[in-house]
Amino acid sequence: MRDARGTRQVAEDALAWVSAHRAQFALGEDALAADGQVNRSWKPLGELAQVCATVTRHTAPPDPLHACAADLMTFAWQETGRGELFMRLQRLEPFATYPLEVYAAMAAAGLRHPGYEAATAMVARTRSWQLTEQEPTRRLGVLNAEVRSGVREPEAMPQALQRTWLAGLPEPWTFEQSSGYSLTHVVFHLTDWGRAGTENVPPDLADYLADWLPPWLDTCLDAGMWDLGCELLAVAASLPVLPEPTVLQEAWTRVAGVQHPSGAIPESGTGAHHDSGPDFLSHYHPTLMAAFAATLTTRRLGDEARAVTHHRPGGQGVLG
Repeated sequence: MRDARGTRQVAEDALAWVSAHRAQFALGEDALAADGQVNRSWKPLGELAQVCATVTRHTAPPDPLHACAADLMTFAWQETGRGELFMRLQRLEPFATYPLEVYAAMAAAGLRHPGYEAATAMVARTRSWQLTEQEPTRRLGVLNAEVRSGVREPEAMPQALQRTWLAGLPEPWTFEQSSGYSLTHVVFHLTDWGRAGTENVPPDLADYLADWLPPWLDTCLDAGMWDLGCELLAVAASLPVLPEPTVLQEAWTRVAGVQHPSGAIPESGTGAHHDSGPDFLSHYHPTLMAAFAATLTTRRLGDEARAVTHHRPGGQGVLG
């Protein structure tokens, strides 16, 4: 991966696989059932919307990648009855946070349901909602969903950040899979999943990650942890300063090497190309994360290339 073109191809192939399997993101008849499996229905749909909102944000409308992501976002919104299912969920489970988290991903793309936002805003004013005990990283995510949906102002996020693993600048040798997923999501929430600026990552966290993200990434890829590896690559593309080019080049070469010809990325192991065919449940999330990380990386590499051209002696100016 010597430049953005190879990374971009990972995103295109990954999103093509997702598009070919969109039917498996559909909400089933149990989506509103009290005993429904949220992790098999709402969670995949919300993750699809989350990634597609970022892809459309960082690509231009004529771009085929943009068109594919926008089409998938329309599909996700239609699956919710254009927001009506959120209203029904709110009545059934008024204090559940997952409907708001899924809705916020769609709201980020401009898909909104005023009735649901008004109903949720009313519940969010209750002491019960505000005092629900949540794991720190999850709390940060809920706050970000509230901000996106117009339920809350962002001033509560810095306080919530301080309770996370990453904010404590822990000893780097304590990094493990669970803390890895925690830190990636902290950065995702701070940067609104790559839609806000890199300046939203506080300087102390940015410096800490600049030092330790490369060896953590290398460790994860060595272990065949492709899902977490792609999340770490998304974090790398969300920092004020990108890792060294050789770090990104090697990492993306390894991810591309494990990508199935269909575009799917395995969660872990030796690679999807060894399977008879990538199954949905073990491939959809790392494939989405690959598309997400590759889109962010392509944008950053493109921005830096344009900056170099702009500042090159004798080069054209802004209006040239």
